[in-house]
Amino acid sequence: MVAKRSPLWIPERAEIIFIQYSPHVGVEMPNDHPMLVISTKAFADKTGVVMGFPMTHAEFHADNPFAITAPGAKGEVGYVLTHQPKSFDWRQRNARPHPWGTGHAKLLATALKRFDSVFNICDHE
Repeated sequence: MVAKRSPLWIPERAEIIFIQYSPHVGVEMPNDHPMLVISTKAFADKTGVVMGFPMTHAEFHADNPFAITAPGAKGEVGYVLTHQPKSFDWRQRNARPHPWGTGHAKLLATALKRFDSVFNICDHE
């Protein structure tokens, strides 16, 4: 069962949400997929934009060096794609809570470290 969005719900950091990725082009991910949110609730509320890493269950990402394994509550495996950060208008793209919910701070920290290893945006001195 897909969770419905409360009129008061706003995506928050370290939450996994569903969001519509279409329209898309080329090898971009289409349709409804999960996203690990990296932006804050305050940012999403003020701007109407959510930023995050797309997630998929596609098994070919098991050996993707930019994918982080995200184990689900029922033993299913998802992959956080740290090399493809996205920003979307979360209201217009029908964002809503994912059954995996909130509180994924450790997963987010791991994903952000992998992101930094790709883009080297943090000051390491």
